[in-house]
Amino acid sequence: MLIIQIAGGLGNQMQQYALYRKLLKIHPDGVRLDLSWFAADIQKNMLAPREFELALFKNLPYVECKPEEKEAFLKRNAFRKVTGKVLKKLGLRKSDNPNVFSESEMYHPEIFDMDNKYITGYFACQKYYDDIMGDLCNLFEYPEHSNPELEKKNQELMEKMEKEHSVSVHIRRGDYLDPVNFKILGNIATDEYYDSAMKYFTDKYPDTHFYIFTSDHEYAREHFSDQSRYTIVDWNTGKDSLQDIRLMNHCQGNICANSTFSFWGARLNQRPDKIMVRTFKMRNNQPVEAGTMHDYWKGWVLIDEKGNII
Repeated sequence: MLIIQIAGGLGNQMQQYALYRKLLKIHPDGVRLDLSWFAADIQKNMLAPREFELALFKNLPYVECKPEEKEAFLKRNAFRKVTGKVLKKLGLRKSDNPNVFSESEMYHPEIFDMDNKYITGYFACQKYYDDIMGDLCNLFEYPEHSNPELEKKNQELMEKMEKEHSVSVHIRRGDYLDPVNFKILGNIATDEYYDSAMKYFTDKYPDTHFYIFTSDHEYAREHFSDQSRYTIVDWNTGKDSLQDIRLMNHCQGNICANSTFSFWGARLNQRPDKIMVRTFKMRNNQPVEAGTMHDYWKGWVLIDEKGNII
């Protein structure tokens, strides 16, 4: 059996679920999800408490692990605990529990040969589940907006997006500006990155219309005030935030931040003419190399923090 921990925000949860679906292809009856990270006693200690947002999708199928199944992986006898710590000190194992696998690289091909493991990580790499993206497009079925008037507004906007050279632009600010997060995630999706990405589209299609998605609406209104070129999408909030991903799916192009939320706006886009753009790096503490990134993110346009197309 394999158990995958679900944790983090919506984009990360979707990635963990995507890996779950991929592993089910190998182990049809032997993969479970662990949702215990969202328990109240755990979330009360989080700086940014999260909820299990996969439940927002309509009839998303999954099998949750039983407490005793999880315990069987995480419980160790005294001998294994001691020997595990010795191996970890020697650098022969990253965890002192051999039953637990924790993501440490951008891509772990060995994960597809595993059995009897408890798996943790965010698994952002496109290569993990690129070949089942069609299945995921069908599985991630969006609910309607909780407000009927805003549902109608979204429907009208999706129809408009489909008829024009439309490009979504996701700008992640908020928690990314926190000093601790900024050190790891800042100065990646820079002004130079966005300027270059937008120019990439306007060079192809001068009449491109950009749809701005961000939680920092004041910033958006200050920087993208020309309504003939930009539309600021600021009405999908709270539990309706996933409606932004739904809208992104209908744009011809998707300019992503170094954010899993916007990755799904591009990934689930089923337009045959779609163009997906992302930052060359995801994190400042994760080395990148051009050949590897193009292998891991096939079909994506990669642009670095200086605005260079890689």
